[in-house]
Amino acid sequence: MIQQYRYEEIKIEDIFHRTEEKTDVADTVAAIIEDVRKNKDEALFRYCRQFDGAELECLEVSEEERAAALWQVDHEFLDILREAAANIRAFHEKQKRQDFVVTEKDGVVLGQKIMPLDRAGVYVPGGTASYPSTVLMDTIPAKIAGVKEIIMTTPAKGGKVNPVILAAAEIAGVDRIFKIGGAQAVAALAYGTESVPKVDKIVGPGNAFVAEAKKQVFGRVSIDMIAGPSEILILADDTCDAEIVAADMLSQAEHDKMASAVLVTDSQRLADAVSAELERQIPLLPRAEIARASIDECGKIILAESMVQAVEISNEIAPEHLEICVDHPFAYLAQIRHAGSIFLGKQAPEALGDYFAGPNHTLPTSGTARFSSPLSVDDFIKKSSFTYYTADALREVGQKIVRFANEEGLQAHGRSVAVRLEKGGE
Repeated sequence: MIQQYRYEEIKIEDIFHRTEEKTDVADTVAAIIEDVRKNKDEALFRYCRQFDGAELECLEVSEEERAAALWQVDHEFLDILREAAANIRAFHEKQKRQDFVVTEKDGVVLGQKIMPLDRAGVYVPGGTASYPSTVLMDTIPAKIAGVKEIIMTTPAKGGKVNPVILAAAEIAGVDRIFKIGGAQAVAALAYGTESVPKVDKIVGPGNAFVAEAKKQVFGRVSIDMIAGPSEILILADDTCDAEIVAADMLSQAEHDKMASAVLVTDSQRLADAVSAELERQIPLLPRAEIARASIDECGKIILAESMVQAVEISNEIAPEHLEICVDHPFAYLAQIRHAGSIFLGKQAPEALGDYFAGPNHTLPTSGTARFSSPLSVDDFIKKSSFTYYTADALREVGQKIVRFANEEGLQAHGRSVAVRLEKGGE
C-alpha cells in the first residue's frame, strides 16, 4: 500500500532515495575494465561466453544480420518506429547551434566554432527487456549534430541481437553494432580493442555495472550522465481522474523495484482514490511483482495545502518526469524551475515522451534536474572560441593585460604581450 504524507512530515531528500547508495560492484567493474584494456578482444569474447552464453566468431553484427532484421520485424511496427524517429528528428533539429563571429571593435575578430564529436558510443540494454526507443533517442541527436561515426553496443543473449533493436538502429542511422554488453562494453568503447573503435562519448542507460563503468571511464571519455532508477512526479488537483493518475504512476513503477512514483496533490479525496486505484490496478499488470515493490517501497502521495505549494514541492524534488495534470497546465509552466521533462495537461501521459512525441527520454534523475538537462544535440558537439587582434588593437589594450598578469604574479604572461608592444607589431 502506498504511503500518504503531509509535506511537513517528509524529508525531500528521501523522496527518490537521494541518500548515497553504496554498491559492491566497483571493484568488479574496475577489474573488468582493466581486463578489457589489457586483453582487448580476447577479454570481450570471454565475457560474451560467460555472461551471454554466446560463442561468437565475430563481435560485430554483420550487414546480413542488419538487413535481415528489417524483414523479421512486423512491418506495422516498423512504420511506427519510422514515425517516432521522424518526430524525434524534427524536435532535435531545432536544437542545432550556429557558429558566430563578433567584429564590433576595430582590428578585433572574436567568435565561436561548433564542431561535432568524431565518434560516439551508444549503449543499449538487452537483458530482461529490449528498448528500441533508446536506440532512436540516443542516436538521432548525434546524427543531427554531425557525429562522423556512431558505434552501438548491446548484449546478444545466445549470440543473437533482438531484431527490433537492429531495425531501430537501421532507421536511426547507427554505423556499426557490436554484440557486447555490461561493463566490458563500456570499457571497449572507452579504450578500444582490435575490433571495437574507441569513442569520444558514451551515452545510454544500463544496470549498476554499466553505470559504474561509465563513472570509472569518465575523464578518458565523456558520458551523458549517471542515471538512477526512473522517477515520475504527478501534480494533480481535485478535478483529476484517479484511474488515470494511478495508471501514470504505474507506468514508471513497472520499470524497476527502485523506481519512484510520487503524487503531489491538494485533494485528500484524490489521494484516497488514487491509493485505492493502485491496489486495483497492480494485480492486473504483467510486471505486477516489480510494480508492487516499487509502489510499496518507493511510492508516495504528498498532500499539499494548495497547488501553489504543490509546485514548490515539485521544484524542491526536481523530478525526472513531471506531469502537470490540471485543466490549465500552462498557467503553472512558468513556475516550474527543475524538471527533466514536463508533460502538460490531462492528455499528455509520460509514455508520450518515452516513445513518440519527439523530446528526448534520456533525462536527469535523482534531483540532478536542478543543474542538468535531457540528452540533446548539445551532447554531441564541442565549441572552440577564436580570437584575432591586429597590432593596433593589441597596442590599445596591451598595458592593461600586462597589469592584469602582474597582479596574478604571472610575469611571463605579461611579457608575452609586452614583447609585442616593444616590437611595435613587427
